[in-house]
Amino acid sequence: MAIETVNPTNNMLIKSFKIMSDVRVEEIISATEKTYQDWRRTTFKHRAELLFNTANVLRSNQNKYAEIMTLEMGKPITQSIAEVEKCAWVCEYYAENAELMLSKEIIETDAFESFVQFDPIGIILAVMPWNYPMWQVFRFAAPALMAGNVGLLKHASNVPMSALAIEDIFIEAGLPDGAFKTLLIDSSQVESVIKNPLVKATTLTGSEYAGMAVASASGKALKKSVMELGGSDPFIVFNDANIDEAVNAGVFARTMNNGQSCIAAKRFILLEDIADEFESKFVNKMNSLIVGDPMDSNTELGPIAREDLLLELDNQVKTSEKQGAAILCGGKRLDRKGAFYPATVLSNVKKGMLAYSEELFGPVAIMIRAKDEAEAIHIANDTPFGLGASLWTSNTENAKLVSAEIDSGSVFINGIVKSDPRLPFGGTKISGYGRELSHYGIKEFVNIKTVWIK
Repeated sequence: MAIETVNPTNNMLIKSFKIMSDVRVEEIISATEKTYQDWRRTTFKHRAELLFNTANVLRSNQNKYAEIMTLEMGKPITQSIAEVEKCAWVCEYYAENAELMLSKEIIETDAFESFVQFDPIGIILAVMPWNYPMWQVFRFAAPALMAGNVGLLKHASNVPMSALAIEDIFIEAGLPDGAFKTLLIDSSQVESVIKNPLVKATTLTGSEYAGMAVASASGKALKKSVMELGGSDPFIVFNDANIDEAVNAGVFARTMNNGQSCIAAKRFILLEDIADEFESKFVNKMNSLIVGDPMDSNTELGPIAREDLLLELDNQVKTSEKQGAAILCGGKRLDRKGAFYPATVLSNVKKGMLAYSEELFGPVAIMIRAKDEAEAIHIANDTPFGLGASLWTSNTENAKLVSAEIDSGSVFINGIVKSDPRLPFGGTKISGYGRELSHYGIKEFVNIKTVWIK
């Protein structure tokens, strides 16, 4: 796939980028290794100062970076601005906490002294997606850099301007050239980067198919990897839920980032007593969303990121309808320039239908009815995915018990699934393995070393 910026609002080509040669990639890796040998010996205080600088650069230029993201993949500008702020937050969080997270752990043994220390490991390759062009990168980069590692970024081919902007942000903040470099390469070149002995580990956020390819290549090279992959998150509404609150949260959870989020609520599992009311109010709310130019601050739903992704989504909806699903609103692309797809609700979705089993990456909500709590839990787990889940009920004590029965990396009770630097983030089953964020995330890419002294 060509590396180019195409504005999904009008499908116009903005800029094309030359793919780096294998020779150039090798030169960058070698230069990055030299930077690492110095960077790994810097103090936490020094690294923290530079990460605080990075947060300041992000905030000082938030509109500039937000507009790049909106131009490249179509997210509403207000959400792009919020994404820049979240990137600044994660930089500050690790600048403030990394030294304590990675401090030596004294362990009493038969030795005079024994402890565990956390050493950096070197160059980490990050293969990142287009849907959160900056956040996905910074949530990896901030802890990795604070741990003393350096990074290489292979970003999605449709957000090269975002990728280059991130590299520039770190340079402007004062990090050495080579601490974090962007590789403008094709997917076919990724395996050779992983094989390079100077690259010590990989992290990928993206589809399960991309994850399998990178995980396989990493495994063959016996290199650590962390995978944050797709999701088909259940949003369970119990009979005692506050319906209006659940509807408002559910619509936002399904349509944030134009519905293109791995942790978006996708499968709405409704207990039968409240199903009719929830569906009616949900459809009304979906129909009221303002669809338009994502650069307009009033827009709530912008375009799908690429034309091919819109066509795939539309095919999934049409196939599900043929299989018996009922379209309550939306259901076909909008008659306007650009890759616009309306807020859509599919009801009467049952096992065996495509919408029941596949991840729909766009503003399409799937309604599934359950006769009781046990069936709701069964439906929630009846998927190969296991990223997040959301439970809506007034009985939080029971919800805590239910949370233990849900096969996912996180469960949010009376709130939408979201990532937070203070909490570990990741999935189970084909939604991936390993964790990002919190103290768990920073320890994914360090050498957990035992030191024993007689």
